[in-house]
Amino acid sequence: MNNNDIGLSWFKSSYSSGEGGMCVEVAATADTVHVRDSKNRHGARLGFSIRQWDAFIGRLRAGEFGR
Repeated sequence: MNNNDIGLSWFKSSYSSGEGGMCVEVAATADTVHVRDSKNRHGARLGFSIRQWDAFIGRLRAGEFGR
């Protein structure tokens, strides 16, 4: 386990099919949302403020990123 994982509860999207596709895991704290590759849990990860994450999700729901 990465020391940065202490206290984080990671989960995969309900949209993940489990068929080996491109999946990410997300863990949230009071002020940060962490994102990592589900197949490389010890690799790099991204951290976003809650405001950044909310803006991203809003744009995603609005269809700005296509399919």
